[in-house]
Amino acid sequence: MNADALAGLSAVAVGISVDSVPSKAAWADALGIEETKLLSDSWPHGAFAASLGLFREADGFSERASLLLDEEGIVRIVEVHPLGEAPEFDGIMEHLQALRDKTQDKEET
Repeated sequence: MNADALAGLSAVAVGISVDSVPSKAAWADALGIEETKLLSDSWPHGAFAASLGLFREADGFSERASLLLDEEGIVRIVEVHPLGEAPEFDGIMEHLQALRDKTQDKEET
């Protein structure tokens, strides 16, 4: 299960979109999403995505992107994916492992 693999690297998945909370809840129910935390960037519309340069103003929604933040909340990796395509989980795990290794190297020096 992806949640267990992420937890093994002290990570958690969060889904963020410009949809309202009720829309996100209905979407999650329809897809059977139970473990992933889903957050709404609906008001002000797309402000979080815009702060990261990921809001598609002409379309009114954000890019499909994967962001990896470190323990201090600093964005370390941003990958934009084609709309309609899910990000590759293995690639995300590789990035997480690299961040973990980098953090451990810093702690050892």
